[in-house]
Amino acid sequence: MALFKIKNEETKTVSQLKIPRHVAIIMDGNGRWAKQRFMPRVAGHKAGMKTVKKVAIAASNLGIEVLTLYAFSTENWSRPNDEVNFLMQLPIDFFNDFVPELIKNNIRVEVMGDVAGLPKGTQDAVQRAIEQTAQGTGMILNFALNYGGQTEIVAAAKLLAQQVASGDLTAEEIDANHFASALQTSPLGELATPDLMIRTSGELRLSNFLPYQSAYAELYFTDVLWPEYSGEDLIEAITSYTKRDRRFGGLNDESEK
Repeated sequence: MALFKIKNEETKTVSQLKIPRHVAIIMDGNGRWAKQRFMPRVAGHKAGMKTVKKVAIAASNLGIEVLTLYAFSTENWSRPNDEVNFLMQLPIDFFNDFVPELIKNNIRVEVMGDVAGLPKGTQDAVQRAIEQTAQGTGMILNFALNYGGQTEIVAAAKLLAQQVASGDLTAEEIDANHFASALQTSPLGELATPDLMIRTSGELRLSNFLPYQSAYAELYFTDVLWPEYSGEDLIEAITSYTKRDRRFGGLNDESEK
């Protein structure tokens, strides 16, 4: 069994870790990484793309079933045009380069968010990656691209309202399951809700990322900037997750009753 050395010098085997089925990551710190090196922000995004490749393979090797990455938010359109244009080119470069390795590792690509709102070249690259990896039966690499959590919730409410108006559903029938089925994560089925939410770069907020789905996710924040994030950092987050007692509002220990 492979050993993983983590930053607090603890050594764990994979068998000692409780591997979360669904991990979501807010990939933050590309710009700060570049600024520290007196480089343009886009250099940080390019470095961050390389990190995505390393972390995706590490997550797959650990047995994580879904890895959801916050790649571009609906709020990111407010950034300078040059930066936005570069970010729209990144998926094209990423998938053109990485899809063969994804196929080799049995990883399937999924994308959530308003894909129709992306430039055509970006849309085409996304669709090709989904089609080319569709036969993968291993980890799902799920990109949140042009995604906003509040927008997703509003869209779900509208969809349910339309179903009620058309007579396909009554207001009384709407429950948590109905609502979840109207969200963009619904194709993930029982894996729709992340077990572990990681944010890099030291910021302590979710930034409109999976607000409904993360109601009971374990949160983990690290000061590591995304371009420097590694498989060892992922192991460190999972080690923290392993030590936590997930009660979902109930009690797990008889002594707590």
